[in-house]
Amino acid sequence: MSSDSTQRAQETGSGPSDTVRTEKAPLPQQLTRQNVPALDALLGTPIKVLDDGFVRVIDYLGSDASIVQAARVSYGEGTKQLHEDRGLVRYLMRNLHTTPFEMCELKLHVRVPMDCWRQWIRHRTANVNEYSTRYSIAIDAAQHTKSNEWRLQSGSNRQGSMNFFPIEEGEKLSNEEREFHLRSREIYDSRILSGVAREQARKDLPLSTYTEAYWKIDLHNLLHFLVLRMDSHAQAEIRQYANVIGYEIVAKWCPIAWEAFVDYRVNSINLTDPEISILAQIARNQNANAIDEAKRRGLLSYGPNGLQPNRERQELEAKLARLGLGVPWKSDK
Repeated sequence: MSSDSTQRAQETGSGPSDTVRTEKAPLPQQLTRQNVPALDALLGTPIKVLDDGFVRVIDYLGSDASIVQAARVSYGEGTKQLHEDRGLVRYLMRNLHTTPFEMCELKLHVRVPMDCWRQWIRHRTANVNEYSTRYSIAIDAAQHTKSNEWRLQSGSNRQGSMNFFPIEEGEKLSNEEREFHLRSREIYDSRILSGVAREQARKDLPLSTYTEAYWKIDLHNLLHFLVLRMDSHAQAEIRQYANVIGYEIVAKWCPIAWEAFVDYRVNSINLTDPEISILAQIARNQNANAIDEAKRRGLLSYGPNGLQPNRERQELEAKLARLGLGVPWKSDK
């Protein structure tokens, strides 16, 4: 066989002894499921919230290692030489690279008062299946308020509360609440016994009635839920649920991601452009310029009764207090 024929035979695989061999790609290795012993220990165990509510872990997918694994698919194996796992997770959190956190999922079973659930369900990034009072009898439990827990309406925030009623008034409110709960349940039970359809019999139950749901969400969207619902401005009752989910579940499930979340989201300060401009003047000990900048940016205005209310300015003042800095316009006349 000529050299040309030999070359053609090798290229086409038609030669008697010089056929081309195609190497098979190696089969993927069998994987083991990511598990977190600290969270496995919690599976199915109700964690009490409020007087008759709970949160319990039903299942989970992934761990801190899953976040790292997903990130390195994007950034390449070389990243491993530059960042240890903790450093990489913190980098992702710090720079808002959120997709790797979506690789982890958590499924919870929750019992929560309906007024809290109305806020909870507004987070539309979860998969939800709720207990149905069209098919089943309503849960015979309602959230009770202790005599020292009745809150006054905030004067500056129409959706918030501040301070508490005196115990004597709180006792009266709690007694009225107890009577109302008993009577509303009696009416509901009577309707059911008389044959009224469950979907209609339920309509006068109070918002304090507990409902239950299975709630499945990825870690990125769960952290967004937590940063809003753990905030001091959130309603106290849902804040209790958020704190349990965060500090007693997520902190055990993905401790590295949780540490980064607390450092960069929960305990951090976000500065706007006007705030940076004003802070720059304060840092130079130029308080007069800081006041002028605040006026220019619309944070300071004066009326017949002095300094006008301004929510953006109030938020800046809170940040200055957090940083241990004085407020220049507090001494401004």
